[in-house]
Amino acid sequence: MGKITEKLLLERCTPKNTKLEQVKTLNLSKLGLKSSDLPVPLLSRLRCLEQLDLSGNRLQEMPSGLVLPSLRSLDLTNNEMEDVTTLDTLTTLEDLRMEDNLYITVNDNYKLIILLPMLRFYNGKDISNTANHVRYANSENLRKRVLALWETSFSLPDHRTAEKLAIVERDFVSAVRHKVKYGPSSLTDYTKWRVEMIAKEHLRSLTEPNEEHRDTEEPADTKENCNFPFPAKRKRSASAVKCDVTLNPQKIARSSRLQSIPHKAERPISTTPRTHKAAQIPATPIRGQSKLLVTPRNGLREKQHQSKEDMPLAKRTRKSARQQRSTEVHEMPGKVICTKSQHSSQEPVSLQPLHVLQCHSKQDSPDDFSTQLWACSFQPPLDYNGDVNGATRIVATCGGESVCLIDCETGLVMKKYKVPGEEFFSLAWSTVLMSRKGNVGMRPCSILAAGGKRGLVKLLHPRANMAYGEFRASRKALSILCFSPRQGNLLFTGSYDKNILLWDIGGVDSDYNFKVTQLLVLETTSTPLHFCLPPATPDTHLLAACEKGLHSYNIQLNKDPKKRSEEMEITFPVYDKDHDYHTIDGLGFLTNDVVASKSHMQGSIYLWSWNDTRAQRPNKKKKKKEVCAVILVELQWSSTDIPYLSLNTCPSKGYVVCGDERGRLWTYHVTDLKANFRSGKAIPATEILAWPLPVRNGQGPVEGPPINSVAMDPELRYLVALSDKNMAVVWIRTESS
Repeated sequence: MGKITEKLLLERCTPKNTKLEQVKTLNLSKLGLKSSDLPVPLLSRLRCLEQLDLSGNRLQEMPSGLVLPSLRSLDLTNNEMEDVTTLDTLTTLEDLRMEDNLYITVNDNYKLIILLPMLRFYNGKDISNTANHVRYANSENLRKRVLALWETSFSLPDHRTAEKLAIVERDFVSAVRHKVKYGPSSLTDYTKWRVEMIAKEHLRSLTEPNEEHRDTEEPADTKENCNFPFPAKRKRSASAVKCDVTLNPQKIARSSRLQSIPHKAERPISTTPRTHKAAQIPATPIRGQSKLLVTPRNGLREKQHQSKEDMPLAKRTRKSARQQRSTEVHEMPGKVICTKSQHSSQEPVSLQPLHVLQCHSKQDSPDDFSTQLWACSFQPPLDYNGDVNGATRIVATCGGESVCLIDCETGLVMKKYKVPGEEFFSLAWSTVLMSRKGNVGMRPCSILAAGGKRGLVKLLHPRANMAYGEFRASRKALSILCFSPRQGNLLFTGSYDKNILLWDIGGVDSDYNFKVTQLLVLETTSTPLHFCLPPATPDTHLLAACEKGLHSYNIQLNKDPKKRSEEMEITFPVYDKDHDYHTIDGLGFLTNDVVASKSHMQGSIYLWSWNDTRAQRPNKKKKKKEVCAVILVELQWSSTDIPYLSLNTCPSKGYVVCGDERGRLWTYHVTDLKANFRSGKAIPATEILAWPLPVRNGQGPVEGPPINSVAMDPELRYLVALSDKNMAVVWIRTESS
């Protein structure tokens, strides 16, 4: 769509006119317009415009500074509106339509009533009674609570300076957002937004008593100060679930004075099959902070080694979790146990613990140390207009009966999805296409798939708070999920029935209807634990790390049969030792060619060449399919008999990270591949980060539990480690000393 021009505006106005200043009705529907396509200087000439139709476009917000002083009716149906506060300049609006805007919530509806003081009709309904209640009765009740908090806890400084007043405003606004509670929990976001507005208005009345103030704050200020970053307008309350960590003295500790606040009402995801119907699930941040829920125990249960026959049962009996709880955690900074090795040609990153969370606790219990956390993955940045800064801060975690989305910067749980009785073992992000009403094109959306002991794959659209469907992938528990990075609709599932299946989950329409088709069956002799698709050839090969070895499969869809056995089994030197080390419980690509993997009880991590190994694959006529991996280097790791401690890689920074049985993180900075590979010497870790020792006030530190899973965002700004004892630790990259 080209730029909006004066000629176009005159062509689409009714009745026809020759001057923009005289246009009263304008139809700009179904033009594929984005917010950036609306020229404010040109549109601001429409001084007499009374009716504007912008339906069927791709608008996410109204352009800043747009003033249409005569506008009475606006149609924004079937757009992508997210930020309703950008409508604040259209104060003369009486009739507004916003149906089929996926991300508009009930909180946004209430905000519109405040921002648009003359609004009487909304989506075709007369809202006069509701609007009067919100603007007067509701606002007055909130104002009384805000003023009461000011009188009891705050006052203006004796010597007023801009700096001191700014500090008072910051503290006062933070307090009212946390402590003023009124109305249903479903309106928490609106309430916090409204009391912030009232608090600032009250401060202005005290510092500028000779000026008259409106009941609402200046729109730009309102928008600027709603400062809890969260994609798609699902801004979560500031007190959402987290276990704050107080770090070393130079770090700023968060306040521990905030009182605990009741939970927001949750509606669990239905466990009945719902393949083609969307169920809207509310975001469920928990409000309030309390002292740390972590109690140190000398006898904390550790994960014991099971035989291969017992492992499936062990996973099926993992404990479930119900709700997250906010916690105040004091923590010692991570210690460097192993000095930096000399194999890195570039400076390694420095990581410090930032947050410790117990967001999968049973019944919100601070004493829950039995829920095991199994998988975590950072959200890709595709659903947020390429906003890498926003998207890669969000990490999904699963364990027990819940899946949580955590903002790594704030340490707050943005959303939580629960399925009572389920135990989630794996999750995976992808991007699929969503069709839009009116045939106005497709749009990408990030989805999350999660699966566990019930054998069902749950499909979630977190940005819209939708658990839009599920399908049965196995009659036994699911162990691993993995999407194709090249075709986001292709999903691999591994299960305890010793099968690997490839599914096409397709896209979704505007009503969240979708269709699932099974494409391939890959046979294996044991339970799959991890999948990897070679970065250079994700459409042709799959590596599957299983309890009885590492297998390679040909996954080309244009070839038969649809049920296939392995192309080859990749073996390792450790197999030649006295014990059975065939359980491959860690796997990841470090480059297009270099693979990191480890075997259970191996005590080290191999880096090996995928291309050189595959070049040795046996002739199809030979029955023996074993190929020995071409080892490039061996990395020293912990000597432990605890299985399922998986590793992860960050290719852009050349990092391999793996947790151990004591809560430590072994980090390896691998950059100078040519100079150091095939040297014959085992390389020590670049750095071993100690368990951060979170403590409950006066009750000592919590001992380090096994780390089941780790994840890093693509730029290694954050690292998330999930433990066997219901604790997730967020680490942040700091400037190297």
